[in-house]
Amino acid sequence: MKEETQFDFNEAVQQLLAGKQISGKDGVLAPLVKQLVEAALEAEVESHIKDDVLSGNRNRKNGKTSKTIKSTDGTFELNTPRDRAGSFEPQLIKKNQTTISNEIEERIISMYGLGLSYKDIIKHIEEIYRVELSTATISAITDKIIDKVKAWQNRPLEAIYPFVWLDAIHYKIKDGGKYITKAVYTVLGMGIDGKKDILGLYLSESEGANFWLSVLTDLNNRGIEDILIASVDGLRGFPEAIKTIYPKTEVQLCIVHQIRNSLKYVASKDQKEFMKDLKLVYQATNKDIAEEELLKLDEKWGKKYPIVLQSWQNKWENLSYYFKYPKEIRKIMYTTNIIESVHRQFRKLTKTKGAFPNENSLLKLLYMGIKNAKVKWTQPVHNWSLTLSQLAIFFEGRLDEFLEV
Repeated sequence: MKEETQFDFNEAVQQLLAGKQISGKDGVLAPLVKQLVEAALEAEVESHIKDDVLSGNRNRKNGKTSKTIKSTDGTFELNTPRDRAGSFEPQLIKKNQTTISNEIEERIISMYGLGLSYKDIIKHIEEIYRVELSTATISAITDKIIDKVKAWQNRPLEAIYPFVWLDAIHYKIKDGGKYITKAVYTVLGMGIDGKKDILGLYLSESEGANFWLSVLTDLNNRGIEDILIASVDGLRGFPEAIKTIYPKTEVQLCIVHQIRNSLKYVASKDQKEFMKDLKLVYQATNKDIAEEELLKLDEKWGKKYPIVLQSWQNKWENLSYYFKYPKEIRKIMYTTNIIESVHRQFRKLTKTKGAFPNENSLLKLLYMGIKNAKVKWTQPVHNWSLTLSQLAIFFEGRLDEFLEV
């Protein structure tokens, strides 16, 4: 490939520093789009001529024709190759076509969204288009997702969510010259229509009342006026913070997380018997029976594992809210496992990344994970009409204006 067609990333960086935009009219990526498209057309014409020769026809290249192409990354002159026989019909950019939708760029972003590493993307692009790209170039293309992430982070939300779940996943991110572990808190909501949606992603080195107050303030500023039930994984400061913004919200601590945390302090030889007794607590048919079983659990195990029993007793108010509801509501609210499918998608995408150079590099990948997860969220949860009717009775008056009677 001739030198003048090469995309000069260093020059592009200098243009960005001078205030020139990445995309849009005359953006700095326009030369890259030109390079990729022309390389693809060269591959097309070579394949066409090869097929002609194999068929016994005499054919070869015959110069190029130039035309102006408009794209979302700017306008540029495209040199389209010709063949001597005049039988070559380009497929990527057809003869009378003057605009493109950046198919190559979209393919790069699509591969990125499937969790491919930069190295794998570069390899695939080279195989398909015969163009060598640098990791910096791939990064520049995928960075275009950041604008979408920011718009998504600031989008308006519904006025009320019957259920909201919060859970965390941890990543190493470079900060101040060193890599530190940060938690990404995922906020998932279920709307009046019974469909799930990720309401936001929030990064923090530490949790606490101030952090959760900022999260809830953001949700409130974006339009959420009321939350009926919030399920969390025992995060410090959250129950107190949520009452500040949403004083009527019931905060249910995740039973599954509480069980996992409890077993960390129980000797392996006792775990099977301890779990048999503990099941009588959290699987009880009502709160009174659960509290009787919790007393029995304390009498049997309290002296040996005081920290575990104290944790259940101290958190009991927020652990036991689900007992007053029928099974349709119970199974939705008693655990944050509903958000685990999202985090599995995150892990699938990030498994090839040991650490991230900055927060944006992580957020743009997680955003693609959310898009992948939402493909399956087209239908409301099972028996949602019944569940919503029950919620309307338990939370009298709070759903009336949102329900059609």
